[in-house]
Amino acid sequence: MLIVVAPYYRDIADDLLAGARAALAASGATADIVEVPGALEIAPAIAIAAESERYEGYIALGCVIRGETTHYETVCNDSSRGLALLGVQRGLCIGNGILTVENREQAEVRANPKIMNKGGGAAEAALCLIGLKRNLRRRKPAFRPDSENILLAGDPPPSDMA
Repeated sequence: MLIVVAPYYRDIADDLLAGARAALAASGATADIVEVPGALEIAPAIAIAAESERYEGYIALGCVIRGETTHYETVCNDSSRGLALLGVQRGLCIGNGILTVENREQAEVRANPKIMNKGGGAAEAALCLIGLKRNLRRRKPAFRPDSENILLAGDPPPSDMA
């Protein structure tokens, strides 16, 4: 597992990281940690790391607090979209723990491992997706026709079935 954290608000990032580490430890998983300057750099960092094929999953941690400009919307939307695209288009298992909040108090409550523990939740989401991916890779196809002859509605039955 790789944790990518943007420590723009160091105390918030530390709480998110503590929650994620505890969740991983509880499941027996380990992680490497890298830091990037801000939330917008998290998705590109994960994309770069994915090229190495060293990690089964990723945890994105950071915090965006609304300010006086529209930059908040840009950072929230683009960081979330970047992670979603990596998950949907590339099949990466990513837990999104980037907080998007109105004020510091909301961030502190959400990041605190003893209260809302959003870092732990992001780690658990990544672990869930990894488990799903592993499980689906092991399964046999749910349906396999008995023969190469596939009948469509309205087709006459083959002579051996009549």
